[in-house]
Amino acid sequence: MTNQRPRLAVTLGDPAGIGSEVILKALADSEVSQNCDVVVVGCRDLLTKEYKSLTTNTSNWLDLANPADLSVIDVLHSDEIMTGVGNEVSGAASFAYMECAIAQTLAGDFDGIVTAPIAKSAWKAAGWYYAGQTELLAEKAGVERFGMLFVARSPFTGWTLRALLATTHIPLYQVSQTLTPQLLTMKLDLLEECLQRDFGIENGRIAIAGLNPHSGEMGQLGREEIDWLIPWLQEERQKRPHLELEGPIPPDTMWVKPGQAWYGNSDIKNPADAYLPLYHDQGLIPVKLMAFDRAVNTTIGLPFVRTSPDHGTAFDIAGKGIADATSMKAAIKLAVELVKQRYRV
Repeated sequence: MTNQRPRLAVTLGDPAGIGSEVILKALADSEVSQNCDVVVVGCRDLLTKEYKSLTTNTSNWLDLANPADLSVIDVLHSDEIMTGVGNEVSGAASFAYMECAIAQTLAGDFDGIVTAPIAKSAWKAAGWYYAGQTELLAEKAGVERFGMLFVARSPFTGWTLRALLATTHIPLYQVSQTLTPQLLTMKLDLLEECLQRDFGIENGRIAIAGLNPHSGEMGQLGREEIDWLIPWLQEERQKRPHLELEGPIPPDTMWVKPGQAWYGNSDIKNPADAYLPLYHDQGLIPVKLMAFDRAVNTTIGLPFVRTSPDHGTAFDIAGKGIADATSMKAAIKLAVELVKQRYRV
């Protein structure tokens, strides 16, 4: 980082979705744009077309950044992009935006990337078979240790929720086969490093979920906990005496304290600094119940900062002017905070 203002590449995402709209809305907010230098990676013509459409065809006044005032890297233009229709054309475009942003960030032009949502189906239609943007980022950055951390700050209390998924986009029947002590050790390593480097938390408190109902109830409702999860956790406590590791906590009760901390229950004491759910919905159902409009997807383990709003392309409302930019604003703000914390500026 060569100056005091974080340099961020903001990718347009799937150009048929709401990426352009939420970016224009987010960058119109001075609280978002005043503390960083943003370059949109995508297509100025598409941004301009979206801007003109939203300012002339919607009934409500919208606060939008004017594309003429933005820094934009033009990557790929196509007249075949159709608003609300994700296909091989929009997939090829969104993939090209990502490749450009990653390459320039690795070259040192940016400190971090904020990614608007893409459609995995459109990537596949264009011939790119990645589970998501996270996996592409990790491959291009040359890292094998990475994780999907969701971060949200409560508007009620200011408390920060952090949840790292142990497994991500896999079918439910594969979860118990995929989870191993080695995988959880790697995720715990990443989480500890992230808390220290990106949030300044040296001796963190981490809550770890059980896999089965009631955490297996001593083997009566599943044996993963008693066979290896509890012994693994005991070993980790010995290896990491500076950390407070709780668990395995029954999945149906692990989220009670975070919910209380989020909504301001005065009885809550000592919520954890981070939570480690073991599979996608075990973590993201409660996260989205609490913070659907402001959660941020953060990829940890990369040599640069990456954040993304925690929502999809929303093809069904694209171009209508009703997309909520709260999560995109939060993603840009968090990227600024993480860059500043990482570089201590």
